[in-house]
Amino acid sequence: MTDLTAALAEVDRCFPDSLARVTELLRFPSIGTDPAHHGDCRKAALWLAGSLSQMGLKAGLRETSGQPLVVGRYRPPGRTRCPHVLFYGHYDVQPADPLDLWTSAPFAPQIRKGKSGRQSIFARGASDDKGQLMTFLEASRCWLKLHGSLPFQLTVMIEGDEEGDATHLDRFLKRHAREFAADVAFICDTGMWNRTTPAINTRLRGCIGEEVTVRGPRIDLHSGYFGGPAQNPIKVLSRILAAIHDGRGRITIPGFYEGVRPIPPAVRRAWRGLAFPEKAFLAEVGLSVPAGEKGYSVLEQIWARPTAEVNGIFGGYRGPGSKTVLPSEATAKLTFRLVEGQDPKKIRRAFRNFVRARLPVDCTARFTDAGGDSAGFVVAEDTPWVRAASRALEDEFGRAPVLAGAGYSIPVVESFKTHLGIDSLLVGFAQPDDAEHSPNEKYDLESLRRGTRAWTRIIAELS
Repeated sequence: MTDLTAALAEVDRCFPDSLARVTELLRFPSIGTDPAHHGDCRKAALWLAGSLSQMGLKAGLRETSGQPLVVGRYRPPGRTRCPHVLFYGHYDVQPADPLDLWTSAPFAPQIRKGKSGRQSIFARGASDDKGQLMTFLEASRCWLKLHGSLPFQLTVMIEGDEEGDATHLDRFLKRHAREFAADVAFICDTGMWNRTTPAINTRLRGCIGEEVTVRGPRIDLHSGYFGGPAQNPIKVLSRILAAIHDGRGRITIPGFYEGVRPIPPAVRRAWRGLAFPEKAFLAEVGLSVPAGEKGYSVLEQIWARPTAEVNGIFGGYRGPGSKTVLPSEATAKLTFRLVEGQDPKKIRRAFRNFVRARLPVDCTARFTDAGGDSAGFVVAEDTPWVRAASRALEDEFGRAPVLAGAGYSIPVVESFKTHLGIDSLLVGFAQPDDAEHSPNEKYDLESLRRGTRAWTRIIAELS
């Protein structure tokens, strides 16, 4: 029996124990952005440090300006020259609201069949990112148990601020870069291309968040007395927000597209060859016609084009019944998804100037930095790490992985490149229906099992 065959058999044999550990981790309500759960975050971090220690790593917590960072280190005995892998994950989760839409309690993991008929574990964080990070840890655990050592030096880094303020880890890495020198970062916080085809993400969009409040009159006004002559901040803000896009979906903020490169023709042809099911993609969420920037496919819009989206807008009376007022202020929350080449700080300034230029007399604007400041990123597709992972994923799933883009952001990829000078290998096993960030989040048991097997194959490739 080869080392790999024996390791895969060990993964399958120990799967019930692996599932039990995942279940235990999911019980921690580690909502990093909620001060009421900061104690739960530390408990989750301590649990992970203990789990790494049980595997044979030297592990503990490091304090940051945010939640504690879990760090584990392993050096294979007797090996002086071997790759150094930095594995990254996050133990913090999104808030579980609205609670009344959950079928089972979000922090009481439950295994049951989902709508697709597949057995899944339902809990907040099951897919993002606790179940995912455990695939790598369980693969490493089984390999160590069976063979006594890993074929590489390993540093494990698991943070508690990914869902909130990524600057905490960025500042930590800037201060302690020398301690975390490595050859590559492995990140398991992405998904499959489809139900049966794996993916390696090589493109990520960045993100900045903005909150703007437009203020007009000193107090809320009676609409019978002041309706007409008085400025209504909701109307003012709505007009400004509507002006951000033109009739073709292009963003009109001056300088917004500075640095955005055209999609290379060869890349566009390759993406067309994926035959992405645009209609089915939209039908899943009750839509039928692609919106967004004209002249670009849905995949191109998600993977390679920047966006400006209004995430929330509010002002005036929101209680039951009617209240005839002109509100004194109105607020909107926005996020901008950015691609490689755009400067987040310039985009933030450009948006604020865009708003100020459109304010009428008697209105002012107040801005709040709502986080982000991460740039878009493209990871080289021809690295030895991508090649090794591609072979391993094809062996496990019987299909070559898609080298995919992603519309979301993983800010730590930029931090690793900036402060450590290393590329990231982004491999994950989430499914499109995992409901990450939504009620009834789940992770298929098959994703957990085959994800662990896939990482085992990647470990074997590195040996």
